[in-house]
Amino acid sequence: MFSLQKFFGKDDQFLDLLEASAEECLASVHAIQHILKPGAKLALDEFVVSRRKGKRITNEIGELLCKTSVTGLEREDIESIANSLYKIPKTTEKFAERYIAFADRLNDVKWDKHLALLEQAAQTVLIMVRELRAKSHLQKIKGQNDILQKVEGEADELILESLKNLCAGTPDPIKVIILKDLYELLEKVVDRCRDTGNVISNIILKNY
Repeated sequence: MFSLQKFFGKDDQFLDLLEASAEECLASVHAIQHILKPGAKLALDEFVVSRRKGKRITNEIGELLCKTSVTGLEREDIESIANSLYKIPKTTEKFAERYIAFADRLNDVKWDKHLALLEQAAQTVLIMVRELRAKSHLQKIKGQNDILQKVEGEADELILESLKNLCAGTPDPIKVIILKDLYELLEKVVDRCRDTGNVISNIILKNY
């Protein structure tokens, strides 16, 4: 019987660190939700904290790999998961930087659909990482990854719909440029989550 526990031997430190990194991914998505609320304080503080924590965790994983003999899971696979996770808060911070710079032009923009997809994607990534600790069956991991693929497809459709609505009537060309960039960054966050799901799923499949 296949067991994910053999990946990490008796040491749960890698699992702890990967889960902490996934939690920072979700925290960075929540930070986007916060700055998009009406009257919100427009600051990068939450994003910087999440990104720095993510970087520290990634570095800890690298240091631990140098000190630990890992059985079953290749060190490159652990690094792939860690690096993929770290890209999520980095991308949310890029969105926040752009949004804050032009927030005064975007008071009438609705973000609800985008935020719902971001939340679902980040939550699913966290669930997948936690499934490693739970030693879940391959099919359960695949099921979560299928959810990420669906969310990514919905994000693609949403950006097309958003751009179509944006260009209807007599649009402000500067606002079109700003929102196109922001919509694409939000889609990229979902893409990063999808990529992380693929990394985890492929590693599990390879070792099944």
